Amino acid sequence: MTAGSLSIPRLLIAGTQSGVGKSSITLALVAALRQRGLTVQTYKVGPDYLDPGHLARVSGRPCYNLDSWMSDHDYLRDLLARTGRDADICLVEGVMGLFDGSSSTGLSGSSAEIAALLDIPVVLVVNSHGMARSVAALVAGYHNFEEQVRLAGVIANRCGSKRHVELLEEALAHAGLPGLVGAIPRDGLPQLSSRHLGLVSADEQQLSDDLINQLALAAERAVNLDLLLVNARTASSLREPSVRQQGEAASPSVRLGVARDAAFQFYYADLFNQLEARGCEPVFFSPLEDGSLPAELDGIYLGGGYPEVYAGKLAANQGMLDAVRAFCASGKPVYAECGGLIYLTQGVEYAEQHYPLVGELPVWTRMLEKRKTLGYVTATLTANSLFGDASTCFRGHEFHYSELIKEPTGSAGWQSVYQLTQNRGGQSRPEGYQRGNVLASYAHLNLASQPEALDSFVARLRTQKMTSNEKAK
Repeated sequence: MTAGSLSIPRLLIAGTQSGVGKSSITLALVAALRQRGLTVQTYKVGPDYLDPGHLARVSGRPCYNLDSWMSDHDYLRDLLARTGRDADICLVEGVMGLFDGSSSTGLSGSSAEIAALLDIPVVLVVNSHGMARSVAALVAGYHNFEEQVRLAGVIANRCGSKRHVELLEEALAHAGLPGLVGAIPRDGLPQLSSRHLGLVSADEQQLSDDLINQLALAAERAVNLDLLLVNARTASSLREPSVRQQGEAASPSVRLGVARDAAFQFYYADLFNQLEARGCEPVFFSPLEDGSLPAELDGIYLGGGYPEVYAGKLAANQGMLDAVRAFCASGKPVYAECGGLIYLTQGVEYAEQHYPLVGELPVWTRMLEKRKTLGYVTATLTANSLFGDASTCFRGHEFHYSELIKEPTGSAGWQSVYQLTQNRGGQSRPEGYQRGNVLASYAHLNLASQPEALDSFVARLRTQKMTSNEKAK
């Protein structure tokens, strides 16, 4: 290892496609390695929020998203180096199939791109049910498809008899392919619950110590963990993170209230790291349980989640609704995305019920039976906003089952400050609803990798704090 470089053992757990069990298997591997006394740092490819919650719960450390479409590649290298340097092994859970991403003709946005970009050996999860020699044909396709993606081994899920496993091993060996590092029997993993956005959250799932022990035992029985660790150590060294990304956090000078509970939980972990490095202290509160906002806040961030599921309880917490309503009227910055946007509307129509909420946005939200939208988006500012000046561009994604009953723009001073363009198809529409220092949108922006946006946001918080202090004198 050369000076200025880091040796970080790492593996990417990818699937041949969605639904092959990579999420449960990754959790099982994390649990088993932790029970061996190892420090495991986890990551999730793509814009997912739910899998990172489970990985954080099982690993005991924050889980970070690695998204090569939304984030600058140098930022991703720094993020891995900075967050993985003290770990014994870094495990990255892939998204969809290994080569599925934002492009049907290239690596963009795929697990494979992350593997190539960060030189992460890949362990491929295969559904082996009803398969013998065909496993070699399948693995050969993934192994040879893109030369910059390095396959280190295979985990066969849903295996049958001992002889079935032997057939799989023989087929891979005869074809000169990476071999099995694990063979998990049918029903060999505990079941995890799901809902319309994917797995239910780690809090709702109630990932008990007993369930985590079951996952660990399944991996110990069915996976060669020693071989897995050997493969992880074949990854090349990484450069030291840049000074800007690695710098010590400044002393907090502004306080940002962040809604975080079962209803609001969709946040990227590295965003809080980057805010703290700029002297912005995240102060967490619960719109479900708390009767008022924390004291001395300079701004509020209402993230995504499941406010519709908890709409009754949110609507009944009048103290919090009044506090958020008053804060919006104070002139201090308020940023809301997706579930946070729903919370700021007049209310939500869900399961034939109407639940009144904050009422800052002069429209109602309604839940739909089918998904409204899913995909990457680019948000171009059409006016100055919390995160920068007009013409600034951000990358993000949308995933929701709700819609605004009508557009709020043109009513009570609200204007649209985004031109939101879908990555696939190129459809574009006005979005991003702003009035004064309140900004709400369905788009989840990836802000941590865009330093100018965070600089602008924290500067807005400081300016507003200074203005408030002057008025108080």
